Amino acid sequence: MRNPLIAAILSVIVAGLGQIYNGQIGKGAVFIILQLINGALTVVLIGWVLMPIVGLWATIDAYLVAKRNNERYGFR
Repeated sequence: MRNPLIAAILSVIVAGLGQIYNGQIGKGAVFIILQLINGALTVVLIGWVLMPIVGLWATIDAYLVAKRNNERYGFR
């Protein structure tokens, strides 16, 4: 059982940690790499737009996946 709130909080701290907490190592690594690229893109300003979008996407995804997996496997 994974706590969706913890998954979301971890993704707020570092995009991708919530996915890793949920057992999705590959997806978590992709989010971390995307945020590193976005960090580099802040030099040309587009990173400032993309970082919060990817961060929000990772947070929502981590929460929903944890919630869906709990329901799928019968955890409440």
